Amino acid sequence: MAQRSSRTLRIRRHRRVRFNVSGTAAVPRAAVFRSNKHITVQLIDDASGTTLVAASSVEKGSDVAGSNREGAVKVGTLIAERAKAAGITKIVFDRGGFNYHGRVAALADAMREGGLEF
Repeated sequence: MAQRSSRTLRIRRHRRVRFNVSGTAAVPRAAVFRSNKHITVQLIDDASGTTLVAASSVEKGSDVAGSNREGAVKVGTLIAERAKAAGITKIVFDRGGFNYHGRVAALADAMREGGLEF
């Protein structure tokens, strides 16, 4: 059997998750992407294929350092504030094939503390 890269395996896990998780305008999907240096989250309406709200550690003028848990917490609180401003309170969480641990879990906890339900 040929060796598979960690990226290929993550994408396979993400496909399995996406088979069961879908967002609507009322309850969007929170899609998380984590790289070595940054973390990004988008609230997506899969019915229309649009991004409703997004936050990232890459944004200009942002004081967020996304390469650690503190940065993930800041991005989580930022997305929660923007979602509240857009009238979104309920979401479904899509971990993107990443383990629910470390920065991904810190992001999710910050989103919950910010008032989002999932």
